[in-house]
Amino acid sequence: MKSRVRRDKKNNDNNNNDLFCCNYTQIETMERKPLEVETTTTTTTTTDDVTSTTVDSFEEEQKKLVYRGWRVMPFIIGNETFEKLGIIGTLSNLLVYLTSVFNLKSYTAATIINAFSGTINFGTFIAAFLCDTYFGRYKTLCVAVIACFLGSFVILLTAAVPSLHPIACGNKSTCEGPSVGQIMFLLMGLGFLVVGAGGIRPCNLAFGADQFNPKSESGKKGINSFFNWYFFTFTFAQIISLTLIVYIQSNVSWTIGLTIPVVLMFLACVIFFAGDRLYVKVKASGSPLAGIAHVIAAAIKKRGLKPVKQPWVDLYNHIPRNYVNTTLKYTDQLRFLDKAAIMTPEDKLNSDGAASDPWKLCTLQQVEEVKCIVRVIPIWLASSVYYLAISMQMTYPVFQALQSDRRLGSGGFRIPGATYVVFLMTGMTVFIVFYDRVLVPSLRRVTGLETGITLLQRIGAGIVFSILSLLVSGFIEERRRTFALTRPTLGMAPRTGEISSMSALWLIPQLTLAGIAEAFAAIGQMEFYYKQFPENMKSFAGSIFYIGGGISSYLASFLISTVHRTTEHSPSGNWLAEDLNKAKLDYFYFMLTGIMVVNFGYFLLMAKWYRYKGSNDEDITEIEKNEEETKQQQLQDKNSV
Repeated sequence: MKSRVRRDKKNNDNNNNDLFCCNYTQIETMERKPLEVETTTTTTTTTDDVTSTTVDSFEEEQKKLVYRGWRVMPFIIGNETFEKLGIIGTLSNLLVYLTSVFNLKSYTAATIINAFSGTINFGTFIAAFLCDTYFGRYKTLCVAVIACFLGSFVILLTAAVPSLHPIACGNKSTCEGPSVGQIMFLLMGLGFLVVGAGGIRPCNLAFGADQFNPKSESGKKGINSFFNWYFFTFTFAQIISLTLIVYIQSNVSWTIGLTIPVVLMFLACVIFFAGDRLYVKVKASGSPLAGIAHVIAAAIKKRGLKPVKQPWVDLYNHIPRNYVNTTLKYTDQLRFLDKAAIMTPEDKLNSDGAASDPWKLCTLQQVEEVKCIVRVIPIWLASSVYYLAISMQMTYPVFQALQSDRRLGSGGFRIPGATYVVFLMTGMTVFIVFYDRVLVPSLRRVTGLETGITLLQRIGAGIVFSILSLLVSGFIEERRRTFALTRPTLGMAPRTGEISSMSALWLIPQLTLAGIAEAFAAIGQMEFYYKQFPENMKSFAGSIFYIGGGISSYLASFLISTVHRTTEHSPSGNWLAEDLNKAKLDYFYFMLTGIMVVNFGYFLLMAKWYRYKGSNDEDITEIEKNEEETKQQQLQDKNSV
């Protein structure tokens, strides 16, 4: 038993090598599962995905598949590049668009953006469910890319057609707001983007990995390289969108600036559908949520039963042939779920040993898989609150930049306010390389762990850096406002107030710290969810990552609205006033810092309670020792007979 644990631990350590690649690559290779694959034509040439439309088993079907790997990557990576440029180019400057074109107040625009981002993230869960249960990844992506194109086109129309947006405000102190019809048309465009982005996020990574043979060495290397390219294109799209496209939108023309993403999204659609006959298309295999429901329902029905003395032996545990998930050892946490696997005289079995009624009897394996999911939830909640800091760093620093000195050099060039968020992405990208090449080797010599620190330690480090980011944000805003009130200003910002003489480059430290926090926590979460969820729930593991961001976006909207209403008529002034020189944004940042400190304390408690799945357990528990002793006793009894 101990040798088996050591062997599992060794395999786990090997999987953790090369952390930079592991973030988006090795964790994904665990997702391979025996699913059916869609066939194309019935011809037998080697250019078809499958040479026959009739197969007797999964093994025979796998032999007939043609994985084209890198030959099909120009279609997938090309689509990813143009699609990310299109989506990010439309959304990255949306905050400024709502305030300058739709004449919305800053707190209203920030609330809409946070609610919109949250809805997209929640949409990933629905998309993952529909993908795994009904449509498969290819069909889901087909609908998603078209929806993204339609959404970006509708947003373009709101800028290009005068009747679809309010009259320009200029430098007036009061402006005409949008009509109900104009808001509804705008929301229709945002709705298309919710469908599109919600469908793309949980499916695109796995679809690209589907094109490589997971059982061959070249296929595994191809998957690793694909995820590296995916991460590169994502960062590249962020930087281009936050610089070139945002500059055109803010300084040249909103119509031209929003036309570029539409053209890019159209090219993404053309490239994606051009490879239709070359893709390996995995069919939907049914929702894994049914297994969770079975365990919960059976545990509730059998809640009156007494626990068994040796659950690792006495609980029903039939493992079907070709079972996709890793076999898990019994754990002594959440023991009320064990009752779902207690076999009573009323429970019947089929001829193959499976339970005839899965709503009344589940296997020990199913119970342990549900335990894995339940154990993740407290960590996920803490991580969701963490994203509150990142959500704020994507919104209010833009308003801070607009009322700061954005001049660069002596030529009078002004950096667009929304472009400053690029420092968050840059900080994240640079620190990932530093973390992988410098920090991990140094920590490895201290801790003896291949990854330098554990996944939970990595997430916790991200939370600490997010706290520092908010704390620095408060001090920087206090400095910016002091400059505006005590020193000569640089004119008036439209519809807000006087421009502080403090350089907007002072915003770089808080954004860089937020980027480092993302490099720790965001990538750590992605790896954590993929490794701790059962293998047949990898799509949901990806979606729960985005749902956490969605919760933080809704929480951010709630806090912004609540603080605005509470302080609007207070003697000390509105913390979130339109004119930041009259606001107390630094107080808001310090309040968020306090919330994050409390959340960090909660995270530490949950991390101490957490048990890693399967071979990730660092200790051989008393239960495992008892299991080994029981098996040895049974073997001795058998020999004596």
